[in-house]
Amino acid sequence: MRLSRFFIDAPLALGEHTLPEAPSHYMARVLRLAAGAAVQLFDGRGQEYRGELIEVGKKAVRVQLHEALPGLAESRLQIHLGQGLSRGERMDWAIQKATELGATQITPVISERCEVRLKDERADKRLTHWRQIAISACEQCGRSVIPVIHPPQLLADWLAIEADLKLVLHPVAEPLESHAAPATLAFLIGPEGGLNDAEVEQARTAGFQPARLGPRVLRTETAPVVALSVAQQLWGDF
Repeated sequence: MRLSRFFIDAPLALGEHTLPEAPSHYMARVLRLAAGAAVQLFDGRGQEYRGELIEVGKKAVRVQLHEALPGLAESRLQIHLGQGLSRGERMDWAIQKATELGATQITPVISERCEVRLKDERADKRLTHWRQIAISACEQCGRSVIPVIHPPQLLADWLAIEADLKLVLHPVAEPLESHAAPATLAFLIGPEGGLNDAEVEQARTAGFQPARLGPRVLRTETAPVVALSVAQQLWGDF
């Protein structure tokens, strides 16, 4: 039976630990785990531990970690996804699936056709929300390293990124397999309304090469699933 697996935002080592408030509440009040339950914990930096709960109280949960494990190896292809900022569940879905598919970094990108505008406190809340989505995706899929979720950036600023291969999705372009295998990949995907012609040209000027995934135009939340899957198949760990 697969162990319950949890991210702990604190250094872990063999021995006894009192867990932080958020995972303690989730284990005790939501999952209703009891003392003696077997768990697997990871700290988001590549290390995993197996152990068991030794105390489940109203205010704290204590765990005994008795086995250190190597975390799941990351893909040899490091992917930085520049995902056009979109509304609600579409953005959540894109971040969740990009995490499952091995993206190393994800940046919500603000372009002309973005229908979402985030400012100040709301932007901070959305960033916290997106990071939690990535954490939950890692807990589910087995990744031991949490991808970096950057604050939203203007397209012009994000285009300055460094990578061996920089691609922007475009319906008229060569397929992905026409490119040589990179170690680092920057992938730009437009928002719900897509990138306009001037933005595509701006990306090309910044060193991005147009790439297509097939004959059909994909939704903004579908495109990263397909793009990262194909990239991992060609150059990564699929």
